[in-house]
Amino acid sequence: MLLCFAAICGVAQVDPELRELVQFGYNQALAGHAPFSGYAFYYRNQPGFLTSNATLRLAVAPVYLDSELAWRGALGPRTHLALGLAGGGFAESYNEIRRGRYIEAESFQGHGGSVSLSLYHRLDPDWRVPLHAVVRVSGHYVDYDESDETAPEFAVPPDHFEWRVRTGLRWGGREPVLFPRSALELSVWHEWEGRSEPGRYGFGGDRSLESAVQRWWARATVAHTRRNGLQFSAGVTAGGSADADRLGSYRLGALLPLGAEFALSLPGYFYQELSAESFVLGNAAVLWPLDERRRWHWTVMGASAWVDDLPGVPVAGRWHHGVGLGLVYQSAVWQVALGYGYGVRALRSDGHGAHSVGLLIQADLRRSRAALLGPGSPFRSRALFRWLGGQ
Repeated sequence: MLLCFAAICGVAQVDPELRELVQFGYNQALAGHAPFSGYAFYYRNQPGFLTSNATLRLAVAPVYLDSELAWRGALGPRTHLALGLAGGGFAESYNEIRRGRYIEAESFQGHGGSVSLSLYHRLDPDWRVPLHAVVRVSGHYVDYDESDETAPEFAVPPDHFEWRVRTGLRWGGREPVLFPRSALELSVWHEWEGRSEPGRYGFGGDRSLESAVQRWWARATVAHTRRNGLQFSAGVTAGGSADADRLGSYRLGALLPLGAEFALSLPGYFYQELSAESFVLGNAAVLWPLDERRRWHWTVMGASAWVDDLPGVPVAGRWHHGVGLGLVYQSAVWQVALGYGYGVRALRSDGHGAHSVGLLIQADLRRSRAALLGPGSPFRSRALFRWLGGQ
């Protein structure tokens, strides 16, 4: 079954741009038994939806929907109000991975739905780079089921309601695309999550579902394209937590940049291979143009993480590194990347080191239709008009 994204597009301000994209991402481990790691979804952001001050953000995957309707200036000229609705299958599924080993007998499926209310307040009315304060309150219901491989004696966590309160400050931002030409973001966040049915699960109750979990994190990222077509990006994300459990911890691994709202990517590793109470993750990538039209690029990337592993889920060392290289094609409509990743410290049965290949695809449907239909106005071509004697 296709394991879809959990929160791919929860941006921290109302996006003013009209977007219509199709996104696809897939990572395949070349050694070891790994959980499925991939996503495919249609993304639309539509300002002026129904009313001039309303913006619809919509992401549709095969078995999951994530949406938000925002009203600009609902609570003042700089304060926007948004109502979100999300839900579907498999997004809450959990894969148990310990010391590089995927344990299907302790993995299970999860489905659910949520509703949220968000406030986006711009603090700087005149700055070129916007600074937003964000408050989001959401209610979430989760239903867990055994998969075909779950051990019969393994008890899945109880179905429960979750309440989440997220607050944050975000300066700048990054577009929801594979390779933004420019980006700048500094942000800090805190999230409290409470559960209605805390308790024990697993083999004889050997693991816990905590009544409440707190997480806090910060991110800095930059992307820039030079006049000669050289593109580079870099970023640092760091996070900590209190009372984290398996379902509320940070999870790092694989290279799926749009697989989560704050993707924690490590090339060469399994998807969500590392479970952490706290972490620091740095990454960088460079794209060199190969042709005069700057459509083909070589890319080299690297990431390094310090991980404080979650008790009961050892990750074989505090430091983990991943490197990769690939071939990228970019046009007005398409962004496609085919790459190879090597997990330097990933633990496998034959020692440290893991290999994977990945494919990332983005199609811009608005630009695709423009290319097929030609100019928006027939009067942009005046040859026949002049031939008939027009001025």
